[in-house]
Amino acid sequence: MKYVKPKKFLGQHFLKDLQIASDIADTIDTCPHLPVLEVGPGMGVLTQFLLRKEREIKAVEVDTESVAYLTEHYPQMEGNIIEQDFLKMDLTALFNGKPFVLTGNYPYNISSQIFFKMLENKELIPCCTGMIQKEVAERIAAKPGNKTYGILSVLIQAWYNVEYLFTVHEHVFNPPPKVKSAVIRMTRNETTNLGCNERLFRQIVKTTFNQRRKTLRNSITPIIDKSHPLCAEPIFNKRPEQLSVHDFIELTNRIETALQQSTLS
Repeated sequence: MKYVKPKKFLGQHFLKDLQIASDIADTIDTCPHLPVLEVGPGMGVLTQFLLRKEREIKAVEVDTESVAYLTEHYPQMEGNIIEQDFLKMDLTALFNGKPFVLTGNYPYNISSQIFFKMLENKELIPCCTGMIQKEVAERIAAKPGNKTYGILSVLIQAWYNVEYLFTVHEHVFNPPPKVKSAVIRMTRNETTNLGCNERLFRQIVKTTFNQRRKTLRNSITPIIDKSHPLCAEPIFNKRPEQLSVHDFIELTNRIETALQQSTLS
């Protein structure tokens, strides 16, 4: 088998530049000694450099053709190439429940879903690196007040420190994507508990950013009616992109208390 034909429906854009592949592999050095899971290895351009790290490496690939190519060209990966959909995997079974580094040239069409799964398994994933669309990378790394600051920014930054490492241009891929790419690294911060109802926190973040042009007073109504006295406070004059992670945590606690009091009265 000479090569794998990129499949549009899988969002495959195969990296051709070996130096960039080597640079992406080096991003995992921040978390030494841990085993590594590569998502979407394709034809193994990144895999070959990860193997030099002398760690336990597993790769998950949904494309049968890519799995056959990897099996043929990387015999040292025998038994560690998993033909499965990453989004449906039980990550606790991967390395006998041990933490691991997540990396890859992520399929652009599911990159956000990959990071939501990372958050669901944050105790297993102290470090996540890799390449995604530049726009998504900028969104994840954005700070409050930035127009790209949104749901992913808040939910990920609540648990991870985010580094936007470098930009990758279109011409180094086959086929070239219509957008630029970027390499990021997310490393677990010291937070072990948000200090609020995490389910309500996620609900508030998603609800308010889904109507990001509105003030909180108007976007929060599916959760708490704007006629509630709490909504007269100055913070509700703000739009969601003006709130830090800490602000959203405080807001969650205030809203939960208000809802509990309303239920009791």
